Amino acid sequence: MNTLTRIKLSAMMFLEFFIWGAWFVTLGTFLGNNLKASELETASVFSTQSFGAIIAPFIIGLIADKYFNAERILGLLHLVGAFLMYQMYQSDSVGTFYPYVFTYMVAYMPTLALANSVSFRQMKNPEKEFSVIRVWGTIGWIAAGLSISYLFHWDSAQSIGQGMLKNTFLMAGIASLVLGVYSFLLPKTPPVRQENKSNSVADILGLDAIKLLKNRNFLIFFLASVLICIPLAFYYQNANPFLTGIGLDNPTGKMTIGQISEVLFLLLLPVFFSRYGFKKTILVGMVAWAVRYLLFAYGNAGELSFMLIIGIALHGICYDFFFVSGQIYTDARAGERYKSSAQGLVTLATYGVGMLIGFWVAGYISEYYRGADAENFWQNVWLVPAGIAGVVALLFLLLFRDQPAPPQEVPVFEPETDKAPAVTSLP
Repeated sequence: MNTLTRIKLSAMMFLEFFIWGAWFVTLGTFLGNNLKASELETASVFSTQSFGAIIAPFIIGLIADKYFNAERILGLLHLVGAFLMYQMYQSDSVGTFYPYVFTYMVAYMPTLALANSVSFRQMKNPEKEFSVIRVWGTIGWIAAGLSISYLFHWDSAQSIGQGMLKNTFLMAGIASLVLGVYSFLLPKTPPVRQENKSNSVADILGLDAIKLLKNRNFLIFFLASVLICIPLAFYYQNANPFLTGIGLDNPTGKMTIGQISEVLFLLLLPVFFSRYGFKKTILVGMVAWAVRYLLFAYGNAGELSFMLIIGIALHGICYDFFFVSGQIYTDARAGERYKSSAQGLVTLATYGVGMLIGFWVAGYISEYYRGADAENFWQNVWLVPAGIAGVVALLFLLLFRDQPAPPQEVPVFEPETDKAPAVTSLP
């Protein structure tokens, strides 16, 4: 890949995730303070991400892969996203906000796969080249959080009281407009014609790989993946409102520590995985979720603020050691015939169904303790996902049997150069 192409793709990834990080992290705080949303209304808004993840494969599988250049659809979707962001910026109630955020998520989630597709098609060796490009996405997410806290101070107590958090949508909208126009300058990425490619609903959603669930170990892993998304949803929905509510300074900027740790632990994952195996690696990830929420439950913004910082920093272990190692395990167990289908099935089950359940559970739990006027509201809320993660880890420890992969199925990343996964993970 030449230098100019590398710069173009890196800038694309930076903007792609800057847009997401510019508004999604503070969404819960915005809904509660600006729109006076209830806990269940907040859960409903966050659930739009899961609906977007479920719908995205159809947009990619039925439209993008067959008829249009990936970079053109990427540009068009981000131009639409810029308009929707401006409408969200102007909304003054949950009722007017919800249709725009739902439509936006349906438009945005496919762009994750499209950005990957544009990148992969320019690479001769994606396994070595992609990480150097993708890391700029994480840097973009970090830049958005630091801008909110340290450049504009929109998440300070005074700014929140003045309703300044709505400016995050304006910032994201401007970035989306820039990426929408910029996308038409990216390398041409026409659809690849495949003679034997199936466009059935089962193939697009990865349902062909459901046969893998006959394997006891894969079934246990699959169910654990769905269940662990419930604690994950608690973090995305409640972390920023929690840190803001208890008075932690610059909460959005401090939350970027989680993305920094994600990069660091991603580098450590291959060593840990090869030395200790899949079961121990994924158990560490599960236990990290429980520990993180216990730190949130008993920490505070004063003398125990270090507990909150450690909890945020555990994001790298929580995500990388569970979800990334899970992707490697899935790739190893699926075999050549079901590699893509299996990844699609797990993605649909986790970021679609699992997170959808998780957002609503988080909403009901928060609504219950808010209605009960519990004295230790946030402590009670965080103990629930800590308990769920602990139970999932225990069941996985007792039921899962770590077995070596078959000789012909080596656990490595093998991204396809002609088609990216339908939805990629949250940072």
